[in-house]
Amino acid sequence: MSKPRKPKGRPVSGWLILDKPVDFGSTEAVSKIKWLFNAQKCGHAGTLDPLASGMLPIALGDATKTVPYVMDGRKVYEFTVTWGEERLTDDLEGEVTHTSDKRPTEEDIRALLPRYTGTISQVPPQFSAIKIAGERAYDLARDGEVVEIPSREVEIHRLTLIGCPDAHTAHFEVECGKGTYVRALARDFGRDLGCFGHISGLRRTFVAPFGEDRMVPLADLVALEKIEDREERLASLDAYLIDTAEALSNLPHLAVTDDQAHRLRMGNPVIVRGRDAPLAEPEAYATARGRLVAIGEIGQGEFRPKRVFG
Repeated sequence: MSKPRKPKGRPVSGWLILDKPVDFGSTEAVSKIKWLFNAQKCGHAGTLDPLASGMLPIALGDATKTVPYVMDGRKVYEFTVTWGEERLTDDLEGEVTHTSDKRPTEEDIRALLPRYTGTISQVPPQFSAIKIAGERAYDLARDGEVVEIPSREVEIHRLTLIGCPDAHTAHFEVECGKGTYVRALARDFGRDLGCFGHISGLRRTFVAPFGEDRMVPLADLVALEKIEDREERLASLDAYLIDTAEALSNLPHLAVTDDQAHRLRMGNPVIVRGRDAPLAEPEAYATARGRLVAIGEIGQGEFRPKRVFG
């Protein structure tokens, strides 16, 4: 029998909060980080368009098990809408499909915003990752197909007009829930204002629970390639990693002993004790000596592991 193939790279784990540059795809960014860190496993928590910059949380190793918790978190974007043109992709990449000489006033824009705050119905862009009959919408759109994408509800927690630099552009900030397309907001703003519009600038500044201060520019990481000593270079890169457990900071937390940690890693429940211990939680995480041990549920005086970490 042939021996199982040994995984390539290091079993390094943690979160890297990348400040993705413009004209760099999310998949391309993940590949670059995986190569720089010589990591066995790597993935991102939410695609960022190539024309967008800003926060792209990247999970390495065991942190990939916590990706869903980051993808479900709130996000904050700063974006610029240019009026007068609607485009096929709802951003600068696409060809112009509709034009208008009309330009909205600042008062018109501010009056519109309450209609886009709260739970709203949104139709994703034609160029999106939404699946239609098993196919990605962007693949169908590239083939020239115009498909009917059903609307869906998304949550807009906060929407602010930052300013209007000139008659042709407006700058906004939005805090939104999972699945919101900012490009669709620009498209719909333009239609409602009767002037058409598209995204001409987009930057993500927050993905819960990670703040803007945690972002690391790609250039800073690439600059470390000049360190000739491999161990020193990798140690310098690893210094940028955030502990895997930080992705779970919105969940209830349980500190356990080393013996309990061993039981959890073997898939066994442990008794929950202490005056401040949660009584019942559908999801919680356990740590030992500050290190993530398991994600599980609490009930009937026990913590039962669902996913364990080495």
